[in-house]
Amino acid sequence: MTDDEILPSPLDRHFAALLLRLNGAPDADLAHAVETVSAWHGAGHTCVPGEALGGERVLAKLRASSVVGAPGEFRPLILDAAGRVYLQRYWRYEAELAASIRARLTDAEHDAKRLAAGLKRLFPQAAKDDLQRAAAETAVRKRFAVITGGPGTGKTFTAARVLALLAEQFTALGKTPRIALAAPTGKAAARLQESIAKALGAMPASEALLQLAASEARTLHRLLGTVPDSPQFRHDRNRPLEVDAVIVDEASMVDVALMAKLFDAVPPGARVILLGDKDQLASVEAGNVLGDICGAGAAARTAPLAAHIVELQAARRFEGDSGIRELSVRVNAGDSESALAILRDGKFSDVRGAATPAARALEGALAPAVIEGCRGFLECTNPAEALGKLNGFRILAATRRGPHGVENLNALAERILASAGLIEPVSAHYHGRPVLIGTNDYQLRLFNGDVGLILRDPESGGELRAFFIDATGALRRVLPARLPLHETSFAMTVHKSQGSEFGRVLLVLPDRDSPVATRELLYTGITRARTAVEVWADDAVLRLALARRTARASGLREALWGA
Repeated sequence: MTDDEILPSPLDRHFAALLLRLNGAPDADLAHAVETVSAWHGAGHTCVPGEALGGERVLAKLRASSVVGAPGEFRPLILDAAGRVYLQRYWRYEAELAASIRARLTDAEHDAKRLAAGLKRLFPQAAKDDLQRAAAETAVRKRFAVITGGPGTGKTFTAARVLALLAEQFTALGKTPRIALAAPTGKAAARLQESIAKALGAMPASEALLQLAASEARTLHRLLGTVPDSPQFRHDRNRPLEVDAVIVDEASMVDVALMAKLFDAVPPGARVILLGDKDQLASVEAGNVLGDICGAGAAARTAPLAAHIVELQAARRFEGDSGIRELSVRVNAGDSESALAILRDGKFSDVRGAATPAARALEGALAPAVIEGCRGFLECTNPAEALGKLNGFRILAATRRGPHGVENLNALAERILASAGLIEPVSAHYHGRPVLIGTNDYQLRLFNGDVGLILRDPESGGELRAFFIDATGALRRVLPARLPLHETSFAMTVHKSQGSEFGRVLLVLPDRDSPVATRELLYTGITRARTAVEVWADDAVLRLALARRTARASGLREALWGA
C-alpha cells in the first residue's frame, strides 16, 4: 500500500481531535500529523518518516507541541532523532525489542567438543559449508539465532536437530532441558509440533529426546499467558518464563508488540531461536520484525547481527523440474516478465496461468476446478480420510470482499457443488462444509486458523459433527453448535493460509489493481502449493503487484544494523 493510499478513518480523526484539545491550541499541521501517524499504524507501520508529514517545518511544530516528546519521555507521540514519529507505545515496543536483541548477540554457554561431535553425527553427509548444519550450530552457540528460508528448505528439520543438540548439552550438565515450542497461531503451533515430533522420532531415542518429542507446541499468547481485557501477559521480565530456550516458528507473522513481549519474558540467559520465511507476508498487526532482522544488505554483513542469521537455500519440497520453485523465485525477485512467461508458456506441468475471469463468468470458470478439487473429500465416508483429502485443494484470494474475494468465492463454490449434487447447503451447518476457525478457544482446543470438516458422524447415528485432526494426528469431534467464531473455507485469504500447505492451489487475484496485491502476497500464495498451482491474474495486475513491495516504516532495522 503506497503512502497516498493510507487514508485516515473516523477513529484516526477523533484521536487527532483529542490530542489537539490536550495541546491547547488548534493547528492544522499537528492535526494532519496525528491523523497520519494513527492511520499508518493501522496500515501496519510502527512510525511515520518526517518527509511523509511535510518535512522539517512540520517536525519543528511537533517538537514544540506538548503532546509530542523525545525518546524516553512519556507523551502520546514520540519524535526520534531521525525524524520518525511514533505512537508512544509502539516506540517503546520497538526500542525494547531492539535492546533485547542486541543484548543477546553473544555466545551461549555450551560444550564446543560435544557440539562438534553432535553435528558430525546428525549431519553425517554434510559439507562443512552446509547451511542446515551451520544453522544448527548457530542456534546452539548463540543466545539469539534466526533460521530463515523459503518453503521446503528444512527449517523445522534443522530445528529438530537443534533440539537434539540442546538435549545433549543440558543432559551433560545434569539438567533437564526446558525448551518451549511456540508459533503465532494454533494451526502453526500444531504443524510445528507434528513436524518436530516426526523428525525427533527418526533419531536414536534418549530420555531427554523422548520428553522433547512429547512437548506441546503452544501459541505465543498461551505461552506468555493472556490476561483478560488487557494487552499485557502474565509472563514478563518480572515473572519470566521458566525456559532454557524458546523456538518460534512462522516468525514472519509475529508483530512488533508481541515479539517485544516475548523477548521481555524470556530470561536473559536463555536462547531465542526464530524460524520463518523473511520473504512472506508481514504480520497483520504493526511491524515487519523478521524482515527487519534479516533485511540488511550485503554491505552490512559484517555487523554483529549477521553472525546470528542463517538463510537456508535448497528447497527440498520441490524436487526436479519444479515450476512452483521457478515461479516463486521469479516472483520474489519481482521479475514480472519471467513470471508471466512461466505462467503462460506451459513449460512446467505443475504451473498454469490464466486471466482473471469477469465477475459474470466466474462461476463457470470455477466449476471444473472446484468439482475436481472437492469431490475427493466430499465423497469420502470416513472422517479421517476426508480430512486427509481436504488439504488436497484450496482456493486462495487476495481480498475478502468483491466478486473475486473470499466471501463471493465461497458462495460460488457452494452453489457449484450443490448443483453437482455433492453438497446440500440447506442450513448453516451441512455435510461436507469445510470450516476455518477465527478465534482461539482453549477449552475446545480449537485455535485461530484451524480448518475442519462438518460431516455426518457414523459413530453418532449420522448426526452432524465438526471433525478436526489435532497435533498428535488424533481425530476430534465437536458439536457444530459449540464451534467458536468460524467461516466456510472452500476459499480463504492468502493471509489466513500462512503456515499451511495444500496439494493444489488456485490463486485468484482481482480483475483490477488492488493495494493488497503485493509481491509478498503472490509469493506466499504460490508457495502454499506442494504439487500444482494455477494463478488467475491479468498481465497488467500481475505486473503492478510484483512492483509493489510490503514496505513498512520502522526504526528497528536501523537500530539493529546501523544507518
